Amino acid sequence: MKITVKFWSYFRDLTECDETSLEVGEGETLGDVHSEVMAQFPKLSEMKNSTLKAVGVDYQTDDFIVSDGDEVSLFPPVQGG
Repeated sequence: MKITVKFWSYFRDLTECDETSLEVGEGETLGDVHSEVMAQFPKLSEMKNSTLKAVGVDYQTDDFIVSDGDEVSLFPPVQGG
């Protein structure tokens, strides 16, 4: 299965790209995808526990099972002022 992972805000700076594509196995979770992305882009590992994750337009938990063609978005933590 192929999915797209999009990076937002300063995650784009850390990855030096707007998005990447991943081949994932059947039954993989969003947590699995996040781990694969951190292995590919180690600079993101520092924010592992505070990364916001969405599939499509909905935020999801790490146990969400991804599907072929999904678009995953990774966001840094949001701060108010």
